[in-house]
Amino acid sequence: MASRSLAILVIDENRIRASIIEAGLRETGHDKITVVHDITGIARTIAEVNPDVIVIDLENPNRDMLENMFQLSRAVKRPIAMFVDRSDRASIEAAVEAGVSAYVVDGLKQERVKPILDMAISRFNAFSRLARELEEVRSELENRKLIERAKGILMKSRGLSEEAAYALLRKTAMNQNRRIADIAQSLVTAAGLLGPGEDQ
Repeated sequence: MASRSLAILVIDENRIRASIIEAGLRETGHDKITVVHDITGIARTIAEVNPDVIVIDLENPNRDMLENMFQLSRAVKRPIAMFVDRSDRASIEAAVEAGVSAYVVDGLKQERVKPILDMAISRFNAFSRLARELEEVRSELENRKLIERAKGILMKSRGLSEEAAYALLRKTAMNQNRRIADIAQSLVTAAGLLGPGEDQ
């Protein structure tokens, strides 16, 4: 069901090739398809259409056009399948770096559109999950550092043991219905305002 209700934006300056892509998608049950032939102001179009997936077909892309598409890819945070007629190693690497989910060289055949689209979506989802997990780990690490600093401040200013300092942080968080990391952040910020040495 999910794959059938996807809103797909096809960006292709060549109308014949765009119709091949569209036919390939419609054949497999996709019916929410928007085809755009003009790439000027494409960011606005994407905002208006709000597609789930973007298919970009570039017949003979020059480096500037590719770079624009890669910038777009970084900005839109959606699965992107990009078809190009020819490419070089640098462009392929740049595509991967920009987060293009599927970069297909010399690959526009109607029957290939659906599997490539599916691959782009699953790659994008896997990449997004990894990025989210990485962000969570990074955030957890930052929180731990904050809590350690806040404990240090309490131990120093109130002569508490490490356990007592943590217990105080936890109790304050519960009383204020906030996260321990938020209480720690407030304490570290306040200590910084009070003067040097307090939060060391």
